[in-house]
Amino acid sequence: MTSADEELAFLGATALARLVRTRQLSPVDLVNLYLSRIERLDGRLGSFITVCGDEARRAARDAEQALARGGAVGPLHGLPFAAKDQFDAAGLRTTAGSRLLADAPAAREDATAVARLRAAGAILLGKLNLSEFAFGGTVSFPFGQPRNPWNLEHHPGGSSGGSGIATAAALAAFTLGEDTGGSIRGPAANCGVVGLRATWGLISRHGAWSVSWSMDVGGPLTRTVSDTALVLEALAGHDPKDPLTSRRPMPRYRAALGEDARGLRVGVIRELTLGEGTEAEVRSAVLEAARVLAKQGAAVEEISLPTLPRSGAVFMAICDPEGAAAHQSWLRTRPGDYDRATRRRLYTASLLPVALHQQAVRARARILAEIATALEGYDILLSPTSGEAAPPIARESSPVTSTEGAARRFFGFRSYTTPYSLAGVPAISLPCGFTAAGLPIGLQLAGRPFDEATVLRAAHAFEQATPWHARRPPLPAG
Repeated sequence: MTSADEELAFLGATALARLVRTRQLSPVDLVNLYLSRIERLDGRLGSFITVCGDEARRAARDAEQALARGGAVGPLHGLPFAAKDQFDAAGLRTTAGSRLLADAPAAREDATAVARLRAAGAILLGKLNLSEFAFGGTVSFPFGQPRNPWNLEHHPGGSSGGSGIATAAALAAFTLGEDTGGSIRGPAANCGVVGLRATWGLISRHGAWSVSWSMDVGGPLTRTVSDTALVLEALAGHDPKDPLTSRRPMPRYRAALGEDARGLRVGVIRELTLGEGTEAEVRSAVLEAARVLAKQGAAVEEISLPTLPRSGAVFMAICDPEGAAAHQSWLRTRPGDYDRATRRRLYTASLLPVALHQQAVRARARILAEIATALEGYDILLSPTSGEAAPPIARESSPVTSTEGAARRFFGFRSYTTPYSLAGVPAISLPCGFTAAGLPIGLQLAGRPFDEATVLRAAHAFEQATPWHARRPPLPAG
């Protein structure tokens, strides 16, 4: 592969769309470029479960002919993308990353999110690897261990790990993920890309395997914030097949992107940024990100949201029983086909006393109130996406020997992303630095419900003032 091909593959979706639309770049050539990279690199990275190369090439030829006819084309015309294998795509199986669905029949129709991307002109390259049933914490992956492109011995994040890998390694122009408790933002942080969890109800969930109906949200993983705004415009909006989607008019998210953060009020969350669970390199990078926004004209202040460190436990007490309810039949008849970490989590959730679940529901209301109150005084809440950079891939699941150990292992790391899942507000992760070992560090920005425009504006302002989004991982040889 030539250096020119490498440069082209790593271009953002916005730049690629412009080249295709002006006929400086052929959709056929672009699809072939990404399919070649998948064939050469993904055997080591493990991001794809299914590649639909023949179908993608046919779609690319159709896209090229549409351009030749000179008719109107969609904003994503000719852009190759891949979807987390939690979303249905007509003619392809949906495995949800589990042996239980390895022989699933082909889906009859697209999930709404996939259908909208195709309607905007995007071309599906295939389905991406994930933690089993999007629950995260998987020890074994039946379709291959996904690996972080910055260091193959480190985790790409869950559950949308394949989406983070494929975006960071330029195996697609952008990818589609799903975020219940951080499953877009975690892989985005670990893999050094941009990942948006939209407001709950902004993007249809029709045709996607559910983890927790009260928190599931699909969304894009991209290489730049402007790419996220571009893809979000195609995804957002009411869907009659998902009656819980919002009917409000959708703004033009790209129009909200400015040059700086002037006039924004930013609250740096003390408990997540300065807490003992946040490693020094992460804390330093995130505080520097706050200073960058301040230099651009944002009013930046430290604030306290004392309940947020408990969010991980609250999230699991609500999310896991919702997910376990859908698995009762298979847990009785095919328990051995689950990954043991998934099985343990589902069994535990099935035994949760209703009194504890109700206590978690009340705690969720308190977290929501803290966030809502903070967002009355601030446009953006700032914190790390995670307290640490991508950890090494666990060879085995180590035993839990204390209550404190259980809290750190199961709840602590989830408390960085789950507050915004519990509150249903938008949150974005984007790179804000690297550790001394060369692993990406994620900055998380959250905002008011349905105010993705302001979240994207703040993220874009930071991105344009810093070099982190331009770095590329040291990809393995084919």
